[in-house]
Amino acid sequence: MAFYETSLYLSSNAVSDFYTRLLKLFPIGISAAMDVLSAFLFPPPPSKFVNLMTVVSSTALAMAGISEINGKHLQYSKFWNANTAPKLSSEVSMLSSKYGMLLAYTPAFLAGAASFWLFPSADERILLLKSALTLHFFKRIFEVLFIHKYSSKMVLVTAIQISFSYFLSTVIMIYTQHLSQGLPEPPIELKNIGIGLFLIGIIGNFYHHYLLSKTRKEGETSYEIPKGGLFSFVICPHYLFEIIEFFGFAFISQELYPLCFSIGTSIYLAGRSYATRKWYISKFENFPNHVKALLPFVF
Repeated sequence: MAFYETSLYLSSNAVSDFYTRLLKLFPIGISAAMDVLSAFLFPPPPSKFVNLMTVVSSTALAMAGISEINGKHLQYSKFWNANTAPKLSSEVSMLSSKYGMLLAYTPAFLAGAASFWLFPSADERILLLKSALTLHFFKRIFEVLFIHKYSSKMVLVTAIQISFSYFLSTVIMIYTQHLSQGLPEPPIELKNIGIGLFLIGIIGNFYHHYLLSKTRKEGETSYEIPKGGLFSFVICPHYLFEIIEFFGFAFISQELYPLCFSIGTSIYLAGRSYATRKWYISKFENFPNHVKALLPFVF
């Protein structure tokens, strides 16, 4: 998730100047890295906006992940009332978690669905990307309506941030792919690997969301330590599979923006999973020490 606390008025000239300085400081390393990437990725599109947002999105996500580790949380799920002083909590606009998550996912789903009419194309790669993104957000809406059992609220500003992030990233991924139509394909084909990663990610994410929903009966608001699947090894396997899913988008696309967005998403979800594990440890004395945050046996 990208949360644009980073200023969006950064100029494209500033980004260009940043890259120029990097090239002057590390000419061999940067050149070698670009040569490697060119074997896997389409060249950057002729759009200053897309190139700017590639930097802004990944930076904002990384900063959000670091903030999660440092205890400053986006206010949803277990952390819906974090960072809010008790005297001010009544002044903060809130939504039920269910409606907040619907607000978060619906605009991105509509953008994905509309892209089939706005960017009609017989190109297999862009069709796969549009289909994967649209299916991802359709699944999230389905889970909100029929799978998840919510017990908390969601700060309205957080819901708007997440919604804007998902919507904008979906639009940019599809638009970037549209701009690359007709260009020579990257020498190394990753599209089929991307399809596999996407399918593994979306199935694993759904399965562990289902297991999470089974820890609470209808009407209950208490939390339990989830069990089954990879919950025996990590407390946030649904985040792990979401990361896999986003790298599926990146591999299907083979564009720089989805790749950077996926890396940023990984950093954010790593920070969020670290905070989640810390929360479970504080709430449950019997929390198993061997259960990690995101990666089995590692982190």
